Amino acid sequence: MQDETELREKTSGKSEETESLVPNQMKWDFILVCDKHKPGSKKDKREEFLNKLKSKGFTIKKIEDKKLFYGVHAPSEIFQKYQNLLKKSDSEFQNHDTKEVTIPTRIRIVNFILQNTEISSEETLRKLIKAKVFEAAFPLHEQEGLRKLLKENWARWRKILKKQSIEEIRNYFGEKVALYFVWLGWYTRILFPAAVLGLLVFLYGIFHFDSSQVSKEICEANTTIMCPLCDQKCPFWQLSDTCTYAKVTHLFDNEGTILFAVLMALWATVFLELWKRSRAEVVSDWELYGWDEDEEELALQLINNPEHTLKEYEHSYIRSTILLLLVLLMITVLIGIAHALVIYRVVATVVFTQSDFEFIRERASTVAVITGAVLHYITIVVMTKVNRRVALFLCDLEKPRTFSERENIFAVKIFTFQFFTYFSSLIYIAFFLGRINGRPGNYVRVAGKWRLEECHPSGCITDLFIQMAIIMTLKQTLNNFVEYLTPWLRLWFQKSLANPKDKDNVHMEKGPEDSCKEQWLKNYQLNEVNVFSLFDEFLEMMIQYSFTTIFVAAFPLAPLMAFINNLFEVRLDAIKMVQLQRRIVPRKANDIGIWLQVLEAIGILAVIGNGLVIAITSDFIPKQVYKYTYSPCMLQNRTDINCLTGYINNSLSVFRVQDFEWQMKMPEKLPDFMRSEITECRYRDYRNSNDYNYSVQFWHVFAARLAFLILFEHVALCIKLIAAWYVPDIPQWVKNKHLKKKNENLQGKLRDHSTSV
Repeated sequence: MQDETELREKTSGKSEETESLVPNQMKWDFILVCDKHKPGSKKDKREEFLNKLKSKGFTIKKIEDKKLFYGVHAPSEIFQKYQNLLKKSDSEFQNHDTKEVTIPTRIRIVNFILQNTEISSEETLRKLIKAKVFEAAFPLHEQEGLRKLLKENWARWRKILKKQSIEEIRNYFGEKVALYFVWLGWYTRILFPAAVLGLLVFLYGIFHFDSSQVSKEICEANTTIMCPLCDQKCPFWQLSDTCTYAKVTHLFDNEGTILFAVLMALWATVFLELWKRSRAEVVSDWELYGWDEDEEELALQLINNPEHTLKEYEHSYIRSTILLLLVLLMITVLIGIAHALVIYRVVATVVFTQSDFEFIRERASTVAVITGAVLHYITIVVMTKVNRRVALFLCDLEKPRTFSERENIFAVKIFTFQFFTYFSSLIYIAFFLGRINGRPGNYVRVAGKWRLEECHPSGCITDLFIQMAIIMTLKQTLNNFVEYLTPWLRLWFQKSLANPKDKDNVHMEKGPEDSCKEQWLKNYQLNEVNVFSLFDEFLEMMIQYSFTTIFVAAFPLAPLMAFINNLFEVRLDAIKMVQLQRRIVPRKANDIGIWLQVLEAIGILAVIGNGLVIAITSDFIPKQVYKYTYSPCMLQNRTDINCLTGYINNSLSVFRVQDFEWQMKMPEKLPDFMRSEITECRYRDYRNSNDYNYSVQFWHVFAARLAFLILFEHVALCIKLIAAWYVPDIPQWVKNKHLKKKNENLQGKLRDHSTSV
């Protein structure tokens, strides 16, 4: 008790009286936790900070256990000032007669004051926590009431298909958390038709699994000899060896892919437009339609310190240039990591080809793709932590004015870094794999040694599918597993370390002091919540939305996977917030902030990405060029056969074995398996057999790809614009409601003016 006596001696008489009259049943707004410091700077700073709070009229209650706990209760004058400054409507108050503020509003105001209270060394609470003066600061969960209701009706796995209690979420966690769950619920519901459509496209591929003309030709190509896939111990091989691979490719590269890609571009637009309408309805009901965040922040600054110096917005072209260069440098590093993954795939293909296991040797390329995808996921896990630190560092350099501005700046940077982390390797596979590897006799090599990978004769889209499927599956399953299991295990561990004496005395009668101490300890044992906890949930969904839309033409099952994941994600986040974590500090908001701009950017990238996948990655365009220009249907005017008959043979060029580098440079060292009667082999490309230059058909296909890309993106963007125009962002009844309200306010002012005259 010596600590508390010293604290009283240093405070004013009014503060001493306030502390001595602390009611046992007082509701505490915040709890500050710290170690029992020895006399020194940490103890002095702690006492100075608590004295600062007392000078503002706060009531402080101290409870001593293994740690020191300080309960903080704000005076009612603070909330009266808040009401007077902003002239808030009754929606801010839970009792219209006494004008008592709602608990989320109260916590939000108290948190702002705590975070912006400075001691003489100009250290705020955040810096004091970083310096270990305090260990934690958090609001208390309710023991009963609304929290119990949320546990029973929302934060349970068996409620997975039940509608969310948004109003109860708002009344407990505040508007920003409630808007996140409104958005997540809406996103999940709108995913359902996209998931059904993607599943139908996939089923269409399954039903035509054995009927594809291209697959049939590959399976029957017993006499088509393909060029070796590597330089060492790689034999010539028959095209028919890859029959199964060709059939699997048709699952994702069929006629339904084009329609699906266009409809998904339309879906992304409709989703955003309908979300804007839904958001307008929700915030209108909450009476936050015209809420001004800057005005709110300025009012809280005045409440905290009437003499505070206004911090204005700043911009420096020099600082912006430096930040831009640093961002570009980081992006270059991330692209370099993607190149390293490419090199791994090249080297791994060679190593697996030389394996002693026949199963691996025969499927060297596929095994390299699968292991490369797993390695890519591991780099994602590592680089996510690096990206976060770099983004925070860059945010501090930019010197944002408010926390909201800092959060927006951080969101743009971390999403940019994460986008390149996740998608650099996918972009290579989709648009560069097999297109920059050269040709037999003149291969492009890494370090002059290893050949770059080639596409399968039936196309590269299966490689993209495998990469996306593995990354998305691992990301969603492992992330959700860790996201739930980690806090659950940590909480279990904290409870297991609880004082055994407390367990023995559970059934003993407890006084108000013991009950208060027990509640504080229970909340302290819960998992810590940082200021970016909700931000992390949004970021996770933005990455998922990117996977669901940008390369969906190559992975039509992505919306279905996202839909199933989100059914669990809603309840997982609910359980974490209500049962496993300390109470998140409520924040006011009337939209999802910068994330709406991120969603719109992803929508544009989805149009571009899917157009490129169909035009470049897929074999849809080469097939159409062949069908309507080079097929027997056109050249021989035949109608009795499939127009794609002969496509595979037409898409493979001929190479003379004698022109291989090893054959020309050192024929005496030729391996035994290369000493055969094979004089020609085939490879995937459109080249002349005499000089190996690109053939006329190559340029026909190239022109068709370019024309399709331009047409697809213009049509898709036009559809997006028409959909955006057709579906108003704000419902008319919301506009009319606020129009009538403005009219009534003006009429009231006019009547007041007439009366005064």
